Amino acid sequence: MLAGPIDMSAIFMDRMQAMTAFLSVVDTGGFASAARKLNVSPSVVTRMVGELEDTLGVRLLTRTTRIVRVTDAGVGYAESCRRILADMEEADLAVAGAHSLPRGLLSITASVMFGRIHVTPIVTEYLQRHPDVDVRCWFLDRVVNLVDEGFDLSIRIGELADSSMHAVKVGSVRRVVCASPEYLEQHGEPDDPADLERHVLVSASGGSSLPQWRFRAGVPRMTGTLKARMTTTTNDTAIAAALSGFGVTQVLSYQVAQHVADGRLKVVLEAFEPPRLPVHVVHREGRHAASKVRVFVDLAVERLRGSEVLK
Repeated sequence: MLAGPIDMSAIFMDRMQAMTAFLSVVDTGGFASAARKLNVSPSVVTRMVGELEDTLGVRLLTRTTRIVRVTDAGVGYAESCRRILADMEEADLAVAGAHSLPRGLLSITASVMFGRIHVTPIVTEYLQRHPDVDVRCWFLDRVVNLVDEGFDLSIRIGELADSSMHAVKVGSVRRVVCASPEYLEQHGEPDDPADLERHVLVSASGGSSLPQWRFRAGVPRMTGTLKARMTTTTNDTAIAAALSGFGVTQVLSYQVAQHVADGRLKVVLEAFEPPRLPVHVVHREGRHAASKVRVFVDLAVERLRGSEVLK
């Protein structure tokens, strides 16, 4: 006898229930507490999570007689589950006519310093306006793939590669060379990039003591002949060294804008600066984006375009 058709809707619902049960265990710290939250028996929660692990072929939770711990695989899967379930909830609300109300989980990424200085104030304002939204901020000094890594949007500095992403330009920044007035008074101001060979250099290039100091077209790329006395993996550290009067560094203009305005740092070699770098808000769905994304993009564009630092 031939088997009947597979009920895909039932399989889908079972998976959603299993994901909900798994997240409840993660959030409450145990099977019994998750069962109380879901108003089912602990054995039901145990069965659903066990079947989910069997389907995935990976252990999500480590159980002992006293505690339940989330595995590394479970941590990543829990974040994906949160996003999927939040998107499903918003899809249900859209059908019910509530698509205009931002709600659910919003995942955002930006570079570390830009996130701290410019994105965090926007996020807190957004959260105060929309109490039904939670935001996950991942501030990383690398290019994040929104699709592969499950982010809703990012704020990116630099030219964008061709892609299917939707991008809104909000401003631009410069690559500047700067030092403290005290350092420049003692060592003199460089008149040409080649003069940097005679200065104490601080590089935030991360991996090499031979930094690539970039200047406008026609100026040789300053590698090999320039050796940094201090190399660091963070721009914050390079800026702190420059502020202390130790040497000269090259960073992005927004990172030192306040220090320059306060007179604690001075920009030099402005005539040799390379072209400005654009700043974009990037997201995936365009005008069909969920309300939580569209509303944040609108706020971010308004606030960032109004920033004098990005003009």
